[in-house]
Amino acid sequence: MTGHPLPIAVIGAGFSGTIAALHLLDRLPSRNLLCERSSAFARGAAYATTSPVHLLNVRAANMSAYPDRPTHFVDWLRSLGAQPNDHAAERRIHDTTAGTFVSRDLYGRYLTSLVQDALAESRGALRLRIVPDEVLDLEPMDRGLGQGYCLTLAGGRRHVVAGAVLAAGHLLSGESSGGGAYVANPWSASLADDLDPDRPVVVLGAGLSMVDIAMQLWASGFPGPVIALSRRGLLPQGHVLTAPWPTPALREAERRSLTRLLRRLRAEAAEAQAEGVAWQSVVDSLRPIAARVWRHWPEAEQRRFLRHARPWWDAHRNRMAPPIAQQIAGLVRQGYLQVRAGHILDIKTSGRQARISYRPRGGGEPVSLAAQKVIDARGATPVADAQDPLVTRLLKRGLVRLDRHRLGLDVAPDLRALGASGAPTPGLWALGPLVRGVFWECTAVPDIRLQTIQLAERLKETFDDPVLARAC
Repeated sequence: MTGHPLPIAVIGAGFSGTIAALHLLDRLPSRNLLCERSSAFARGAAYATTSPVHLLNVRAANMSAYPDRPTHFVDWLRSLGAQPNDHAAERRIHDTTAGTFVSRDLYGRYLTSLVQDALAESRGALRLRIVPDEVLDLEPMDRGLGQGYCLTLAGGRRHVVAGAVLAAGHLLSGESSGGGAYVANPWSASLADDLDPDRPVVVLGAGLSMVDIAMQLWASGFPGPVIALSRRGLLPQGHVLTAPWPTPALREAERRSLTRLLRRLRAEAAEAQAEGVAWQSVVDSLRPIAARVWRHWPEAEQRRFLRHARPWWDAHRNRMAPPIAQQIAGLVRQGYLQVRAGHILDIKTSGRQARISYRPRGGGEPVSLAAQKVIDARGATPVADAQDPLVTRLLKRGLVRLDRHRLGLDVAPDLRALGASGAPTPGLWALGPLVRGVFWECTAVPDIRLQTIQLAERLKETFDDPVLARAC
């Protein structure tokens, strides 16, 4: 990248940003800034937890940071066994008939080690700079040779960069905490602090975030009950031993219609069952084509999926690790975890008290619940509602725009951010959960790591071409 010395800024150092920065380091001779507003690099919200009861919901065999080195994470786990006195790590590894599942804390240690190893090498020490601060603004500037940006940090420092990769992961809700009784951040480490043992806790949502919360409260000694309230009351399914199942060769009508696709999947599941193969194998077989199917759907079919089928898909696609599934089943049997289905009508909080009114699914009179705390775990906050300072400024300038469903940012197939006009914004890319409205299946490690490779290869091609580099 001779004559183009300015760095690329990667904004967000959870899994998405960390792996993107490492792949850029491998492919570009430029410097990189890895910017993170939290104190924990390479962890993000997902892997910042230290609780041993928070397990990955993907098998360890599928969690390598490098697609071309599929055993990289498993090999790293084995290396822990060679370290004396690392009994804490052993307690976070669960070998089951369905595969090996480990704690999210342990996976966070793995990601941190990747950054530490890169910085220990001369190339990383010289070309990867860790920036522990929040990026508040990216202001376009004309550098004479092409467009660049002035990056402004919360602490007041500024950097001139050639471009930026938006990889902030799941943005937090901009809602207030409601005086302590309403908790908008389901990943807070203090959820179990100072609880009254005689009053219930209500969790909004019944997905994997709710599962984490229930496990955290149970492990803390809170006697319950924990009441999970969602529109359909669907708990995530558990992982089982699977066998390879061929990816369905979908007909055109099945690629264009949600109804026809679901009919095909039911037929595939029935065929698999007749051959002694679990339905989970059929769902997993869709991973290679899921993003393509989503993008192929007309907008109306995408909206139908989000409105009607999404909870069912999430419950079957995003599954619990077997030890967690067994524990949750036990908590439900004991009455510790109560799962209810209904439409929320109202939430009122006052001090450390909350009252939730909901109408049960299927009809009936409204039900009122009194609780000491309401924890919102209904899924990722749409970017339009997150009130993130940087994204807000980029939207205002027209450098980015929301996707058609307002879930995240709109991008081209090669991950270039699209501006208000619909044209790609030079030197600006986005990946991971921020672009879930465009690709849908892009929030898990196996999907994100492919995006980071795609991005790194794209940037390498760009900066290897002097004409494209100036345009960047």
